[in-house]
Amino acid sequence: MGSQGPSPNSNNADLPQPWIETPLIPSVPLSRIAGCNIFLKLENLQPSGSFKSRGIGNMMLLAASSAAASSSPEKEIHFYCSSEGNAGLACATTAATLNKKATIVLPVTASPVVIDKLLALGAQVIKAGTNWPEADAHLRNVCLAESRDSQVVQAIYVPPFDHADIWSGAATLVDEIATQLPAVLRKSPHEVILDDQDQTRQPVIDAIVCNVGGGGLLNGVMEGLERRKIPLVGHDGLPTKVLALETIGADSLNVSVKRGEHSTLPGITSIAKSLGATKVSRRTWEWAEKYSSLGGGAQDEEEEKLISATVTDGEAALACVKFADDARMLIEVSCGATIATVYNGDLRKYLGGKDISDEEWRKRNVVLVVCGGNNTNLETMERYREEYAGAFDKSAVVNGSGKD
Repeated sequence: MGSQGPSPNSNNADLPQPWIETPLIPSVPLSRIAGCNIFLKLENLQPSGSFKSRGIGNMMLLAASSAAASSSPEKEIHFYCSSEGNAGLACATTAATLNKKATIVLPVTASPVVIDKLLALGAQVIKAGTNWPEADAHLRNVCLAESRDSQVVQAIYVPPFDHADIWSGAATLVDEIATQLPAVLRKSPHEVILDDQDQTRQPVIDAIVCNVGGGGLLNGVMEGLERRKIPLVGHDGLPTKVLALETIGADSLNVSVKRGEHSTLPGITSIAKSLGATKVSRRTWEWAEKYSSLGGGAQDEEEEKLISATVTDGEAALACVKFADDARMLIEVSCGATIATVYNGDLRKYLGGKDISDEEWRKRNVVLVVCGGNNTNLETMERYREEYAGAFDKSAVVNGSGKD
């Protein structure tokens, strides 16, 4: 599992890297629907089935290296993670890659599909609580407490999203996009900016679209853009924008942005359980404060680098169905939130600006992060097809977006 290259954030050359470089491909069907150039970053092809392999893999790799170099190297490393699904699968997959043990605590509502995959990876699975915060509390207060005084076990807590090493790992996604897109575009002169100082070929990327749960992926994308020596820009010469999507009922970032304060949801009512963090990380809120106009940081559209928006459960679910037809890939509903903006027509509303012409919009390059496809199957797609058939009928869609 995973490639054998060293982590970009460590000297762990002797340990296998738990994530891979994923393809970036153009999508003719989605480009035709959106009216601009759509590219798919296929994080669903990561060893764990989602982007979580990058961040959690990086965090675990660094933690394992640190533990091995500690004063008690004889202790057996055991990873503990609480999750709604994808983080647990990334932890279990990485643990198997590193030949270590893992315990995953899931809410009692966890999908049988996810549980079966975790068991197949050799992880111990515990169900506790009705949502992720309750599962995490059980992990911290019971599982970790029991192993704290162990003489033979080195317990390592793996948070699903709230850790700097996780964000740094996720940021490698941006590095890959910047490297891959020029080749995908065949380096056509009108799509590539040539830097005057070092003649580095920079791709024109107007926007990166991703979803938001606790914020691990969004933090990584923002960090990846921010740390570049030569900033990525769009056709308008402005910095690449990030469109962050949530489903209504799992929209802790969007609610925070609207309120102008770091807020906590009373609960998760969305079917997109992988997005089920009642409160985004502090770092996520800091990015929103700095770069979102509704958060107060950006004063106008030119300064706005981060746009928070939502879709309905129905739109996210039906997007999964349509994506399966158009891209021949199965994704889960949390990922469908990202894809839905193509099918419901909102992508241009958020990224096109007020006065953009059809010709200008056709030139725009937009990367959609296809973040994962673990908690899904053909039966789920058929159920979504029947249950949410009218989700993209504008008369039936509730506008829950964070930007009019």
